[in-house]
Amino acid sequence: MATTWREATNLVALDLEGSGAQDGDHEAILEIAAVRLIAGRPDVATAYATLIDPGRPIPARPWISPGLAGTALSGAPTLDDVEPQLARRLDGAYLIGHNIGVDWRLLHRRCPSISIAGLIDTHRLAKTLPATGKNSLTDLLTRHRLTDTVNAAAPTSRPHRALWDTIGAALLLDTLIKQHWTGDPSLDDLLAVAAPPSPKTTPAAQATLFD
Repeated sequence: MATTWREATNLVALDLEGSGAQDGDHEAILEIAAVRLIAGRPDVATAYATLIDPGRPIPARPWISPGLAGTALSGAPTLDDVEPQLARRLDGAYLIGHNIGVDWRLLHRRCPSISIAGLIDTHRLAKTLPATGKNSLTDLLTRHRLTDTVNAAAPTSRPHRALWDTIGAALLLDTLIKQHWTGDPSLDDLLAVAAPPSPKTTPAAQATLFD
């Protein structure tokens, strides 16, 4: 019998906060969080979250979360400092997140040594269900009455910060799966629905999604 997604031991929810796509190749990671899933639930006790010093001031922009702009990150660990820790947590894992392809592309650009098994996108999974409102992470968590649970699990964080969004995506995944399937799907069945497509560009660009 195929392993169900809940029995998989290499699922990790992930979220990055970045300086923004308008920075192009200079987009910086400002904060990162990773939470392992055990039996389909986030293992909050072993969650990893850290600020990242980008080595430059970050302009205050509408999409930059409070606490990440200006020189607030000066003195935090650098990405070089945390990359070995990230690799130990993420290598060989299936990464879970809301629009996780965006996070992975930035992480892969900045930490190309990290190699994952694949991606599971809660936004993509939500879009397969009957539309009842917006599909942002905060809207979905509100709709499914999970906001208070996320707040309790991440009392030092807030929406649009890495730890809050990571735990939120992990909790949302379980809820969305229960709406899409009558029982626990296999990991392969989940990936068939929730894995984002590879970029439709050159073969080299396609390889960056999962290499």
